[in-house]
Amino acid sequence: MVAPMISVTTMPVLPCLLPPHHQQDGGFKALAAFLWFWFLSCHINVCVCCQETLFPYIRDNVEQYLRAHWEEEECQRDVGLLRQQAQEDSGLDGAVPIPLESGSGDEELERVIRAVVDNVHWQMALDRKTTALKQLQGHMWRAAYATGLVKGEVFEDVVPAIRKWREAGMKVYIYSSGSVEAQKLLFGYSTEGDILELFDGHFDTKIGPKVESESYRRIAASIGCDTNNILFLTDVPREANAAEEADTHVAVVIRPGNAGLTDDEKSYYSLISSFTELFLPSST
Repeated sequence: MVAPMISVTTMPVLPCLLPPHHQQDGGFKALAAFLWFWFLSCHINVCVCCQETLFPYIRDNVEQYLRAHWEEEECQRDVGLLRQQAQEDSGLDGAVPIPLESGSGDEELERVIRAVVDNVHWQMALDRKTTALKQLQGHMWRAAYATGLVKGEVFEDVVPAIRKWREAGMKVYIYSSGSVEAQKLLFGYSTEGDILELFDGHFDTKIGPKVESESYRRIAASIGCDTNNILFLTDVPREANAAEEADTHVAVVIRPGNAGLTDDEKSYYSLISSFTELFLPSST
Protein backbone atom coordinates (compact mmCIF):
# COMPACT_ATOMS: atom_id res chain seq x y z
CA MET A 1 0.00 0.00 0.00
CA VAL A 2 1.14 3.45 0.58
CA ALA A 3 2.72 5.10 3.35
CA PRO A 4 3.79 8.69 3.29
CA MET A 5 6.90 10.24 4.44
CA ILE A 6 7.33 13.90 5.19
CA SER A 7 10.71 15.33 5.42
CA VAL A 8 11.21 18.53 7.21
CA THR A 9 14.53 20.23 6.81
CA THR A 10 15.48 23.01 9.13
CA MET A 11 17.59 25.61 7.55
CA PRO A 12 20.47 26.50 9.85
CA VAL A 13 20.00 24.31 12.92
CA LEU A 14 16.50 23.74 14.22
CA PRO A 15 15.55 21.03 16.70
CA CYS A 16 13.96 17.95 15.27
CA LEU A 17 10.25 17.33 15.63
CA LEU A 18 9.60 14.61 18.19
CA PRO A 19 6.83 13.65 20.60
CA PRO A 20 7.36 15.43 23.95
CA HIS A 21 8.24 12.32 25.96
CA HIS A 22 11.05 11.47 23.55
CA GLN A 23 12.83 14.81 23.66
CA GLN A 24 16.29 14.61 25.13
CA ASP A 25 18.37 17.54 26.35
CA GLY A 26 16.31 20.04 24.41
CA GLY A 27 15.72 17.75 21.46
CA PHE A 28 17.69 16.44 18.51
CA LYS A 29 19.12 18.94 16.07
CA ALA A 30 17.45 18.36 12.75
CA LEU A 31 18.05 19.37 9.19
CA ALA A 32 15.26 17.18 7.92
CA ALA A 33 12.26 15.23 9.05
CA PHE A 34 10.31 12.81 6.92
CA LEU A 35 6.77 11.59 7.06
CA TRP A 36 6.03 8.41 5.21
CA PHE A 37 2.58 8.45 3.64
CA TRP A 38 0.54 5.34 3.14
CA PHE A 39 0.68 6.15 -0.47
CA LEU A 40 -1.99 8.21 -2.00
CA SER A 41 -3.64 8.75 1.23
CA CYS A 42 -0.75 9.02 3.42
CA HIS A 43 -0.83 9.78 7.01
CA ILE A 44 -2.16 12.71 5.68
CA ASN A 45 -5.17 10.51 5.25
CA VAL A 46 -3.93 7.33 4.13
CA CYS A 47 -5.28 3.89 4.21
CA VAL A 48 -8.91 4.86 4.05
CA CYS A 49 -8.62 6.84 0.83
CA CYS A 50 -6.43 4.21 -0.80
CA GLN A 51 -8.41 1.20 0.33
CA GLU A 52 -11.86 2.62 -0.25
CA THR A 53 -11.33 4.83 -3.29
CA LEU A 54 -8.04 4.80 -5.16
CA PHE A 55 -7.18 1.11 -5.30
CA PRO A 56 -10.74 -0.02 -6.07
CA TYR A 57 -10.80 2.56 -8.86
CA ILE A 58 -7.77 0.88 -10.46
CA ARG A 59 -9.20 -2.63 -10.12
CA ASP A 60 -12.58 -1.62 -11.53
CA ASN A 61 -11.34 0.58 -14.37
CA VAL A 62 -7.99 -0.77 -15.58
CA GLU A 63 -9.50 -2.71 -18.48
CA GLN A 64 -11.57 0.26 -19.66
CA TYR A 65 -8.54 2.54 -19.33
CA LEU A 66 -6.33 0.23 -21.39
CA ARG A 67 -8.90 -0.02 -24.18
CA ALA A 68 -9.32 3.76 -24.29
CA HIS A 69 -5.59 4.56 -24.29
CA TRP A 70 -4.00 1.46 -25.87
CA GLU A 71 -2.67 3.22 -28.97
CA GLU A 72 -1.08 6.04 -26.96
CA GLU A 73 2.68 6.03 -26.47
CA GLU A 74 2.42 6.50 -22.71
CA CYS A 75 0.10 3.52 -22.34
CA GLN A 76 2.42 1.35 -24.42
CA ARG A 77 5.35 2.35 -22.21
CA ASP A 78 3.33 1.36 -19.17
CA VAL A 79 2.47 -2.00 -20.69
CA GLY A 80 6.09 -2.55 -21.69
CA LEU A 81 7.25 -1.92 -18.13
CA LEU A 82 4.58 -4.28 -16.78
CA ARG A 83 5.67 -6.93 -19.29
CA GLN A 84 9.28 -6.56 -18.17
CA GLN A 85 8.19 -6.92 -14.54
CA ALA A 86 6.15 -10.00 -15.45
CA GLN A 87 9.26 -11.60 -16.93
CA GLU A 88 11.16 -10.91 -13.71
CA ASP A 89 8.27 -12.44 -11.75
CA SER A 90 8.05 -15.57 -13.89
CA GLY A 91 9.33 -17.78 -11.08
CA LEU A 92 6.78 -16.58 -8.54
CA ASP A 93 3.72 -18.65 -7.64
CA GLY A 94 0.69 -17.45 -9.57
CA ALA A 95 2.62 -14.94 -11.66
CA VAL A 96 0.72 -13.72 -14.73
CA PRO A 97 2.78 -13.38 -17.95
CA ILE A 98 2.06 -10.63 -20.46
CA PRO A 99 2.64 -11.80 -24.04
CA LEU A 100 3.74 -9.63 -26.95
CA GLU A 101 1.16 -8.93 -29.63
CA SER A 102 1.93 -11.56 -32.25
CA GLY A 103 -0.52 -10.31 -34.83
CA SER A 104 -3.36 -7.92 -35.53
CA GLY A 105 -7.07 -8.17 -34.96
CA ASP A 106 -9.48 -7.78 -32.09
CA GLU A 107 -8.90 -11.29 -30.76
CA GLU A 108 -5.16 -10.76 -30.36
CA LEU A 109 -5.68 -7.36 -28.75
CA GLU A 110 -8.19 -8.88 -26.35
CA ARG A 111 -5.70 -11.59 -25.37
CA VAL A 112 -2.96 -9.11 -24.47
CA ILE A 113 -5.22 -6.63 -22.67
CA ARG A 114 -6.72 -9.48 -20.65
CA ALA A 115 -3.22 -10.55 -19.62
CA VAL A 116 -2.31 -7.01 -18.53
CA VAL A 117 -5.52 -6.71 -16.50
CA ASP A 118 -4.92 -10.08 -14.83
CA ASN A 119 -1.32 -9.13 -14.05
CA VAL A 120 -2.37 -5.83 -12.47
CA HIS A 121 -5.04 -7.58 -10.38
CA TRP A 122 -2.51 -10.22 -9.30
CA GLN A 123 0.03 -7.62 -8.21
CA MET A 124 -2.58 -5.59 -6.34
CA ALA A 125 -3.92 -8.69 -4.57
CA LEU A 126 -0.40 -9.22 -3.22
CA ASP A 127 -0.09 -5.53 -2.28
CA ARG A 128 2.99 -5.23 -4.46
CA LYS A 129 4.70 -1.89 -4.97
CA THR A 130 6.58 -2.41 -8.21
CA THR A 131 7.53 0.64 -10.21
CA ALA A 132 5.66 -0.76 -13.22
CA LEU A 133 2.40 -1.09 -11.30
CA LYS A 134 2.73 2.29 -9.60
CA GLN A 135 3.45 4.00 -12.92
CA LEU A 136 0.25 2.70 -14.51
CA GLN A 137 -1.75 3.50 -11.39
CA GLY A 138 -0.37 7.02 -11.38
CA HIS A 139 -1.42 7.62 -14.96
CA MET A 140 -4.90 6.26 -14.28
CA TRP A 141 -5.28 8.43 -11.19
CA ARG A 142 -4.11 11.47 -13.14
CA ALA A 143 -7.04 11.05 -15.50
CA ALA A 144 -9.43 10.46 -12.60
CA TYR A 145 -8.24 13.50 -10.63
CA ALA A 146 -8.38 15.75 -13.68
CA THR A 147 -12.02 14.83 -14.30
CA GLY A 148 -12.98 15.16 -10.64
CA LEU A 149 -13.73 11.47 -10.14
CA VAL A 150 -11.45 11.28 -7.09
CA LYS A 151 -9.82 13.66 -4.63
CA GLY A 152 -6.94 13.17 -2.19
CA GLU A 153 -8.21 13.22 1.38
CA VAL A 154 -6.14 15.03 3.98
CA PHE A 155 -6.52 14.77 7.77
CA GLU A 156 -7.46 18.13 9.23
CA ASP A 157 -4.35 18.36 11.44
CA VAL A 158 -1.92 17.99 8.55
CA VAL A 159 -1.91 21.29 6.66
CA PRO A 160 -1.78 23.57 9.75
CA ALA A 161 1.07 21.50 11.21
CA ILE A 162 3.14 21.55 8.03
CA ARG A 163 2.64 25.29 7.62
CA LYS A 164 3.91 25.76 11.17
CA TRP A 165 7.00 23.64 10.50
CA ARG A 166 7.76 25.59 7.34
CA GLU A 167 7.36 28.89 9.17
CA ALA A 168 10.01 27.58 11.56
CA GLY A 169 12.39 27.14 8.64
CA MET A 170 11.89 23.46 7.95
CA LYS A 171 11.54 21.77 4.60
CA VAL A 172 9.05 18.99 3.98
CA TYR A 173 9.53 16.05 1.61
CA ILE A 174 7.37 13.09 0.65
CA TYR A 175 8.62 9.50 0.34
CA SER A 176 5.95 7.10 -0.86
CA SER A 177 5.53 3.76 -2.56
CA GLY A 178 3.34 5.66 -4.99
CA SER A 179 5.03 7.31 -7.93
CA VAL A 180 6.09 10.95 -7.71
CA GLU A 181 3.46 11.76 -10.30
CA ALA A 182 0.76 10.07 -8.22
CA GLN A 183 1.88 11.95 -5.12
CA LYS A 184 1.59 15.26 -6.93
CA LEU A 185 -1.90 14.35 -8.07
CA LEU A 186 -2.95 13.54 -4.52
CA PHE A 187 -1.73 16.84 -3.14
CA GLY A 188 -2.61 18.87 -6.20
CA TYR A 189 -6.24 17.71 -6.13
CA SER A 190 -6.77 17.29 -2.39
CA THR A 191 -9.79 18.04 -0.23
CA GLU A 192 -7.73 21.01 1.02
CA GLY A 193 -7.14 22.24 -2.52
CA ASP A 194 -3.73 22.37 -4.20
CA ILE A 195 -1.21 21.98 -1.36
CA LEU A 196 1.85 21.08 -3.44
CA GLU A 197 3.51 24.29 -2.28
CA LEU A 198 3.90 22.73 1.17
CA PHE A 199 6.42 20.15 -0.06
CA ASP A 200 10.03 20.68 -1.07
CA GLY A 201 10.48 17.42 -2.91
CA HIS A 202 9.11 13.96 -3.64
CA PHE A 203 10.64 10.47 -3.60
CA ASP A 204 9.24 7.12 -4.68
CA THR A 205 10.53 3.57 -5.10
CA LYS A 206 12.93 4.70 -7.83
CA ILE A 207 15.18 5.82 -4.96
CA GLY A 208 14.79 2.33 -3.47
CA PRO A 209 12.29 0.23 -1.48
CA LYS A 210 11.09 1.70 1.81
CA VAL A 211 12.07 -1.50 3.63
CA GLU A 212 15.76 -1.11 2.73
CA SER A 213 18.02 1.12 4.80
CA GLU A 214 20.06 2.20 1.79
CA SER A 215 17.01 4.05 0.43
CA TYR A 216 17.09 6.44 3.38
CA ARG A 217 20.79 7.04 2.93
CA ARG A 218 20.20 7.92 -0.72
CA ILE A 219 17.44 10.36 0.19
CA ALA A 220 19.59 12.01 2.83
CA ALA A 221 22.42 12.40 0.34
CA SER A 222 20.13 13.83 -2.32
CA ILE A 223 18.86 16.59 -0.01
CA GLY A 224 22.27 17.24 1.51
CA CYS A 225 21.40 16.06 5.00
CA ASP A 226 22.86 13.54 7.46
CA THR A 227 20.52 10.63 8.18
CA ASN A 228 20.89 11.38 11.88
CA ASN A 229 19.19 14.71 11.24
CA ILE A 230 16.08 13.12 9.78
CA LEU A 231 12.83 12.17 11.46
CA PHE A 232 10.88 9.55 9.50
CA LEU A 233 7.17 9.03 10.20
CA THR A 234 5.54 5.77 9.15
CA ASP A 235 2.92 3.25 10.22
CA VAL A 236 4.88 0.22 9.02
CA PRO A 237 7.37 -1.37 11.46
CA ARG A 238 9.49 -2.88 8.65
CA GLU A 239 10.02 0.58 7.21
CA ALA A 240 10.71 2.01 10.65
CA ASN A 241 13.37 -0.67 11.16
CA ALA A 242 14.99 0.11 7.81
CA ALA A 243 15.07 3.83 8.59
CA GLU A 244 16.61 3.18 12.01
CA GLU A 245 19.29 1.00 10.42
CA ALA A 246 20.25 4.06 8.39
CA ASP A 247 20.59 6.04 11.64
CA THR A 248 17.36 7.94 10.99
CA HIS A 249 15.04 8.98 13.83
CA VAL A 250 11.60 7.37 13.63
CA ALA A 251 8.09 7.90 14.97
CA VAL A 252 5.16 5.63 14.14
CA VAL A 253 1.87 7.27 13.17
CA ILE A 254 -1.39 5.73 14.36
CA ARG A 255 -4.28 6.60 12.06
CA PRO A 256 -7.74 5.07 11.46
CA GLY A 257 -7.49 2.12 9.09
CA ASN A 258 -3.80 1.44 9.70
CA ALA A 259 -2.64 -2.04 10.64
CA GLY A 260 -2.32 -2.66 14.36
CA LEU A 261 1.00 -2.85 16.20
CA THR A 262 2.22 -5.55 18.55
CA ASP A 263 2.74 -4.71 22.22
CA ASP A 264 6.50 -4.81 21.67
CA GLU A 265 6.24 -2.37 18.77
CA LYS A 266 4.06 -0.03 20.80
CA SER A 267 6.57 0.04 23.63
CA TYR A 268 9.61 0.37 21.37
CA TYR A 269 8.60 3.17 19.00
CA SER A 270 7.62 6.78 19.55
CA LEU A 271 3.90 6.88 18.71
CA ILE A 272 1.74 9.78 17.52
CA SER A 273 -1.86 9.95 16.31
CA SER A 274 -1.81 13.56 15.07
CA PHE A 275 0.75 15.94 13.63
CA THR A 276 -0.10 18.28 16.49
CA GLU A 277 1.81 15.89 18.76
CA LEU A 278 5.03 16.85 16.99
CA PHE A 279 6.39 20.15 18.16
CA LEU A 280 9.42 22.38 17.95
CA PRO A 281 11.28 22.38 21.27
CA SER A 282 13.42 25.33 22.21
CA SER A 283 16.86 25.14 20.63
CA THR A 284 19.81 24.83 22.99
